[in-house]
Amino acid sequence: MQQLRTPQVVVVMGVAGTGKTTVGPLLAARLGVPYAEGDDFHPQANIDKMSAGVPLDDEDRWPWLDAIGAWAHGRAGLGGVVSSSALKRSYRDRLRAAAPGVVFVHLTGDRALIEDRMAHRQGHFMPTALLDSQFATLQPLQSDEAGVAVDVTGSPEEITARAVKALDALPHPAA
Repeated sequence: MQQLRTPQVVVVMGVAGTGKTTVGPLLAARLGVPYAEGDDFHPQANIDKMSAGVPLDDEDRWPWLDAIGAWAHGRAGLGGVVSSSALKRSYRDRLRAAAPGVVFVHLTGDRALIEDRMAHRQGHFMPTALLDSQFATLQPLQSDEAGVAVDVTGSPEEITARAVKALDALPHPAA
């Protein structure tokens, strides 16, 4: 008999252009849980700053991460998927402090592929020029962090299938 797993709260993370906003809703649909767009948690001042090509600093990010963490905490035991760049370990630690059971799906890929995808996006406030700062900031998941790295080559459906398979392979905490 298969043991029922408690629905996880998954944070889809990675640099801009890896497909968080595309893969996140697909992953949520596959898992049968709601999706929240991380960008929607940004205060307007952050959006204005990024739109002007100015990278956010940690002081800009704390309220945003706290808002995402509060959403994730509210979904504990219910499951959910939320996108967040979560580039630094300290950002992921902050999310885990708010919602201890979160699991990360780190969308990873070749810089040239990501830049090409960003160049073809419509109506997004993150300019390609900020990609260098994103890669410079990125601290990949460490072995003691609950999560998986998923390559972003292929279609959104292929990426989502890899993410589901990788999540299924993770040891699941005892309920």
